[in-house]
Amino acid sequence: MRPIFVLLLGVLGATAHAADNEPLALRPQIERLAANLAADLSRLCPPAQPGDQAAFDRCRQGLFQDSVLRRDLAPRLLWGRVHKDPGTSLKETTLTQFAPDVLAGLYLPLFMFNGKHTVEYDARESLFLVRMEVAFRNRLAPGQFPYPFWHDDAKWNTYQGANSLLFWIDPKTTRIKIAQFTDRGATPPIVGSAPVLQPKFDGKWLWTDAEGRVQPQVTLFDGLFRAENPYLPKLDSAYKPLALKMRDAQCDTCHVPSNPDKMKRLVLLQTPAHAAGEIERLMKAVREDKMPIDEIGIEQPLDAKLKSSLLESGGAFEALVRAAKDWESKGRAQ
Repeated sequence: MRPIFVLLLGVLGATAHAADNEPLALRPQIERLAANLAADLSRLCPPAQPGDQAAFDRCRQGLFQDSVLRRDLAPRLLWGRVHKDPGTSLKETTLTQFAPDVLAGLYLPLFMFNGKHTVEYDARESLFLVRMEVAFRNRLAPGQFPYPFWHDDAKWNTYQGANSLLFWIDPKTTRIKIAQFTDRGATPPIVGSAPVLQPKFDGKWLWTDAEGRVQPQVTLFDGLFRAENPYLPKLDSAYKPLALKMRDAQCDTCHVPSNPDKMKRLVLLQTPAHAAGEIERLMKAVREDKMPIDEIGIEQPLDAKLKSSLLESGGAFEALVRAAKDWESKGRAQ
């Protein structure tokens, strides 16, 4: 009996410790934040057929603009699957870093919400956790996904079966610091959908469809910036020379969804929208010779001519991204 008694004391002690660590004064604020977020998400992205393009567009535009979600996202945040081992900490979980507009405009609109949620405090992570019931839009056209999720069968299957979204909120900032999806939630997906078998991945993160259009369409800022934004056509053309220089600088060997270097914190650059979200950090890394990194993880300075051309093309793209966002902000203010 003694071991059981000791174990029981340990469990009770851990529970008390978790309760002691919870910033109780913040709980009402976090619960209000969670309720407002859940209500806004269910209003903008309610249950619909998984292939309903119009519903997806409304959700995407709503979240990208002045939504509760956008206001609650940290300036930099992490996104990815819940680790298959529930005992794995967030620190040890492989996640992708995004700017808030990339997550709000490309990834979270792929989910539907019914407003049902729970709030708890995770003492180990020192974060509040908001769980929301969801379903995934697995029947959209391939160009509506930010990249071919089906390059990895396990990832695609988890996306398709997703029934819960987790928002980790930092008590210090009351902003969402990490978001994750899982197919191991407590309830079934809020909209049922049979799995979709996508074509075998051919290694191309960008491709041209039968009509000659570059895909994924969603990564070309389509549906995010207003159609009359004067910088929209310039952004696509400015990305092309930058992409060529990033290829010459070997950026595309690491900063792609397959994560060949198995980085714990992946940064994506393979499409215009992904690069736009990281362009400031990319330019800083190039200026400070922080990339590329060789096969044993040591920073290697770029050839002077290549560095100069990468800074030139990157600077032009960076200026256009900033101008396009400023134009959108002024329009919303008016």
